[in-house]
Amino acid sequence: MRNKQIYLDNSATTPVDKKVIKEMSRYYSEDYGNAGSMHDLGLISDNVLDSSRAKVAKILNADSEEIIFTGSGTESINLALKGLARKLKSKGNHIISTTIEHPAVLNTLKSLKKEGFEISLVPVEKNGIISSDKIKSAIKKETIIISTIYANNELGTIQPIREIGSIAKNKKIIFHTDACQAANSEELDVKKLNVDLMSLNGSKIYGPKGTGCLYKNNTIQLDPILDGGNQEFGLRSGTENIPGIVGFTKALELAQNDKKKYSKTLTELRDHLITGLMQIDRTILNGDKKKRLPNNVNITFLNIEGESILLKLNEYKIYASTGSACSSRSLTASHVLLAIGQSEKAAHGSIRFSLGKYTKKSDINKVLKVLPKIVKELREMSPVHMELKDLK
Repeated sequence: MRNKQIYLDNSATTPVDKKVIKEMSRYYSEDYGNAGSMHDLGLISDNVLDSSRAKVAKILNADSEEIIFTGSGTESINLALKGLARKLKSKGNHIISTTIEHPAVLNTLKSLKKEGFEISLVPVEKNGIISSDKIKSAIKKETIIISTIYANNELGTIQPIREIGSIAKNKKIIFHTDACQAANSEELDVKKLNVDLMSLNGSKIYGPKGTGCLYKNNTIQLDPILDGGNQEFGLRSGTENIPGIVGFTKALELAQNDKKKYSKTLTELRDHLITGLMQIDRTILNGDKKKRLPNNVNITFLNIEGESILLKLNEYKIYASTGSACSSRSLTASHVLLAIGQSEKAAHGSIRFSLGKYTKKSDINKVLKVLPKIVKELREMSPVHMELKDLK
């Protein structure tokens, strides 16, 4: 009964698509040259690097020289925010972001604060959506950067990136978005979205871990954050990870080519899961019902610790999470759930189910079969008693 695993933690990481593995394999042991070497093997790698850059640029509606390959989404974010802030420090020191950003953004901003930058974190609405008007109101004469997440990694809420980008453009402020969670289902055309900098990674799109890229509008200059050689236009030193870059590129192509089918299938499964889970009493759906990723279900069960639910689900080989994998071992309540107005007690009872392209309806039905029993059992053991009315 419990032999088959059900993986519902795709927002943390995804399995690598077999098509991606096939594309990468030859660059490990056949065409393994350093792209900077002036011999045949090196030139093969250099040509593959150029080809991959052109393919990613086409997907983003950008120029090839605007694509910088990195080792992760986190590195991309650090390069974008630190590189730009340090370059523009003489023009201003104010950066605007939001209270529901990924730790990669929030901790980068904490670091910049120590360097003398002023950080404004705009609060979000209770449905987990950023108000573009609040972003506009936070702008000062000294504002040099606005950075907002495209799709939140915990709630799955999709933000009004195009509108925020338009505000930034009108005010001549550079706009960055963390699009790591959005690439499977959302538009990535940087011109339509009005973005100047966009961070992406491979592990969320069925590509290899340790890969990512930064789109950087070619009118923008950055200070590098790594010292070394002159790779990636002098902005990302280190021997290029050709197999990883090839894998990332293939994964991004597949994700964007399949996004309509992916969205339709997963929206149906997501809504089926939400409908079933909401039959359990004292249950809250976190985040907007409609403006959310097709694969995300973030739900709170009052009077239970989320970690206890995960351990019980794990016994059935059902794998989910309590929020961001980057902070999942922390005992503190999710900063995202606190930002949308949940109490700390309630936030500790939250679970994130993130579906993937290999999820089946039978997987969802299995969750709906075992989870009500788990909730009932854990509530009978819990000393805490909260009702929905207590949260109002």
